[in-house]
Amino acid sequence: MTAQLTSWIADLGLAGVFALMAVDALLPAGGELIMLFAGALAAGAIAGHPSFSLAAAVAAGTLGYLAGSLVGWALGRAGGRPFIARHGRWLHLGPERFRRAERWFGRYGSAFVLFGRLTPLVRSFVSVPAGALEYPLGPYAALTAVASLLWCAAFGIAGYALGVHWDSVHHAFRYADYAAVALLAAGAVTLLIRRRRVLA
Repeated sequence: MTAQLTSWIADLGLAGVFALMAVDALLPAGGELIMLFAGALAAGAIAGHPSFSLAAAVAAGTLGYLAGSLVGWALGRAGGRPFIARHGRWLHLGPERFRRAERWFGRYGSAFVLFGRLTPLVRSFVSVPAGALEYPLGPYAALTAVASLLWCAAFGIAGYALGVHWDSVHHAFRYADYAAVALLAAGAVTLLIRRRRVLA
C-alpha cells in the first residue's frame, strides 16, 4: 500500500494529496503516510519528483479531508440508518461500529468530532455517523476543519523535517494509534468524572 500511495502522490502532486485525504475521511487510507510523504516532497527530498511548498501540501491535505468529510456527512444525512444498515460494510462501518459511534456522539458531542478526528483508529469513522445522527453541519464542518488542519500540519511538518528518512519513521506511527486511543479514553473518563462531580 505504501508504494501505491506514494506513487499516486508523486504522479499527481497536490491533486493526489487532496484526493487521497478525501478518501481517508471515509475509509482508513493511510492519512499519516500521505502527509508524511507530501512533507518530504515539499522539502525536495524525493529525487526525480516534483516539489511544492509545505503550506500547499498542508492546505491540499486539509481541504481534501474536509471535502471527504462533507461527502460522508451528506451520505449519512441523506441515507440515515437504513443507508448504514445496507451499505455500511463497504465503508467498514458495521452495526457495532455505528452503535459505538452513536454512544460517543451522545456522550461527548462536539468533543467527539474534534478529538475523534485527531485519533488514528477513529478518525475515518466520524463522517457518515455524524450525518446519520443529524449532527449540525456548521459545527461539524468547523470542528473537522480545525482538526484536519492540525493533523495535516503535524504530519506534513514531520515529513518535511525528516526528508529522505520519512519512510524509516512512518512505520513507528502504528504505535501512535494505540497511544492516541489511550489518551482519548483517559480524556473522556476525566471529563465524565468532572461532569458527574459538578452534577452531584
